Amino acid sequence: MTHPPPLLQHPLRVSLHNEVHARPPEAMEAPQVISRVVMLCDEQQRLASRTHLARLLRDHHLPLPDADATHLRLDVGGFRIRWELHTEFVTWTFVLVQPPDGLDERAPATATEVVPRDWLAALPGSALACMHLWVQPAEEELAERLVRAMLQEETLVASTVAEGCGALYTDFAIHADGFSRMLLLTEQITPRRLGRLVQRLLEIETYRMAALLGLPAARDVSAVLATAERELAELAESIRTATRQDEPLLLNDLTRLAGQIESQHAKTHSRLSASAAYFELVDRRIEDIAESRLAGMQTLREFMDRRLTPARSTCEWAARRQDALSQRVSRISNLLRTRVEIEQQQSSQDLLNAMNQRQAMQLKLQSTVEGLSVAAITYYIVGLVSYAAKAGHAVGWPFSAESSAAVAIPVVALVVWLLMRRLHRELDATLVERESD
Repeated sequence: MTHPPPLLQHPLRVSLHNEVHARPPEAMEAPQVISRVVMLCDEQQRLASRTHLARLLRDHHLPLPDADATHLRLDVGGFRIRWELHTEFVTWTFVLVQPPDGLDERAPATATEVVPRDWLAALPGSALACMHLWVQPAEEELAERLVRAMLQEETLVASTVAEGCGALYTDFAIHADGFSRMLLLTEQITPRRLGRLVQRLLEIETYRMAALLGLPAARDVSAVLATAERELAELAESIRTATRQDEPLLLNDLTRLAGQIESQHAKTHSRLSASAAYFELVDRRIEDIAESRLAGMQTLREFMDRRLTPARSTCEWAARRQDALSQRVSRISNLLRTRVEIEQQQSSQDLLNAMNQRQAMQLKLQSTVEGLSVAAITYYIVGLVSYAAKAGHAVGWPFSAESSAAVAIPVVALVVWLLMRRLHRELDATLVERESD
């Protein structure tokens, strides 16, 4: 077999190709005892979580994670740990290596019991979600006993999952140890499918809590937007009756309001957009578990639709309301600016008309002055001619000084007038050339 020649590889090809294999589910069989802790972290705490994981692995003489690793799965003595680095949070999943064959419903075993307490208490970040998940073989008598003892009946949610191959029970309550609880009873399900099912159940709780992070922001936005909407309505009414002197002040108020709204939008847009994405992930994970109804019980889908829909609607409405208000402010600002610009253009037009009128008057005055200038120049030149005639009369000039002056007046006046006209034409031609340039 002939291999093709080596090709120039894109630097991201391998990482992009392996993205489809990121965070693969772990094959497992019942019984299983699983505990998950979701820590909300900032950038510094996310980096600290890697150091915290390395501390645990170093204590157990295990290899440390790579500097660019975003998830890790290892066997650490009496438990297995799965560490996953996400954009906003870090998930720590602990699995008991040797789970008991039967659960003590009064004090069920948890995976966190075998995790070092000091190390667990020092996890970087703040706990967003904590959950225990027990996977047990399906037995009808066992299910009733465990559900009655471990979960709260008032908020109990149950359904069959994996197309009838398992039964899921949870109460969405935080119990005395600070963890919520979920019980999965399975039968005739392959290890890989069970691993995928468990991963989907853990992700539903993780993404549900992450999605609800946008609810406080949405409520704060609603209060700010209510005030901004009232102020915008008052400004719109003021604009309708404003005079020319009021417009600069109104434009300044609109600009200030627009800055306030855009600032609020910048602070909350990322959070509300992330919540919308998390809500969508919750829907997809619920679809993935392929649940159906247990007699007399509400399904996970029904519970989520009923309890999460108000929060989701609040987040979506806050985002839409924010965008709509920003657009309204922009439209009113544009209208006011257009009105100011039109009035400025009208003022400029009036100013140009006044300048034209003044220029016309100046031209008339200039024409009058030019006539006087012609007369004055003619007067002085004729005077010179008169003096020349007097002097010439003494040497034989036949005409008297008065006659010579009388004859010279129309000739001198015509010549002076023609020279003035020529000078005007040259000046006008020069101005036209400059304007064309």
